Amino acid sequence: MTFQRDRLLLWIAQGFGSGRLRPGPGTWGSLVGLAMAIPLLRLPVAVQAAVAVSLAILAVPVCAAGERILGRKDPGSVVFDEIVAMPLVFLPAAAFWNAQPPPNQLHRAWPVFLAGFVLFRVLDIWKPWPIRSLQNLHGGLGVVVDDLAAALIAGGVLIPLSTLLPRL
Repeated sequence: MTFQRDRLLLWIAQGFGSGRLRPGPGTWGSLVGLAMAIPLLRLPVAVQAAVAVSLAILAVPVCAAGERILGRKDPGSVVFDEIVAMPLVFLPAAAFWNAQPPPNQLHRAWPVFLAGFVLFRVLDIWKPWPIRSLQNLHGGLGVVVDDLAAALIAGGVLIPLSTLLPRL
């Protein structure tokens, strides 16, 4: 039973397989997170926040399990942290604008989605202060928290940037 449980945990930690794609497994995982974030934007901001926090809490033990199973600290194939961080990129802008794209207008928000995705990837790869220091936290917390910080910083930058782009 432990073997099956570990296989399931690793599959989730590796982003349902996206973390095994090359090159750039973190980018592939972020794309999965973006695909998850877009429909979340149709929900009230409080629900978006509750889902994002719940996923972030879940990600800590899942990513810790990925580290344990693979026997490495923050292995590149463990991308569940990127997946759960992506909704946080758009949450600040959605809360700031207190708006949801109408179902038939969602396709018009693609510049905001692209900008948020790029901002997050740049911050996640570059890891400026204080993001880099958060990786030093122990276990799954260190794996997840740096991505959450990158997402929130990207989200903060996205608010003024979104004034130039179609709003969420």
